[in-house]
Amino acid sequence: MPLVRHRLALAGAIAAVTALTPGVAGATAASGVSAIEKGRSTLAGEERVLRQITVQPGGSTGWQWHDGTLAVYVEQGTLTHNESDCGSTEVYSSNSSFVEPGGADNVQIDRNLGTTPLVMDVLYVDPVNSPLSEDAPNPGCRFQ
Repeated sequence: MPLVRHRLALAGAIAAVTALTPGVAGATAASGVSAIEKGRSTLAGEERVLRQITVQPGGSTGWQWHDGTLAVYVEQGTLTHNESDCGSTEVYSSNSSFVEPGGADNVQIDRNLGTTPLVMDVLYVDPVNSPLSEDAPNPGCRFQ
C-alpha cells in the first residue's frame, strides 16, 4: 500500500510541475516560410549562419526570439516586423536592412502582408550550438 501512495504522490507532483511550468504550448507556428542555408562558420564561441529566407504572401515566421543578434537584408518584397508590445510596427521594403537584437525579451513576428514573395538574407550571430530561433506564444496581439 505505501508503494501505491508513493506513486500517486509522485504522479500528483509531476502533474503540478507540468501545469506550472511555462512552455511553448501556445507557440505560434511559422507558415509559408522556407529557408536555404548559404554558409556557416564558427569563431571565438560564436556561430555565424547565413540563410536566405522566403516568406510567401500571407505567411509569417510565427512569434519567436533569438539567442543572438540578426542582421537582416530585405532582398525582395516587403517585411512587416512587429514587436511583442503589439504596437511597434516597422515595415522594410526591398534593399533595406535592420539589426534584430537577441534575447527572450525581444519577442517578435515577421509577416509578409504583400502579394509577392518576401526574400530576406539573414545573418545569425549566435552562441555555438544554439537554435536559430526560439518559439514564443502570441503575447496577446490580435494579428498573427
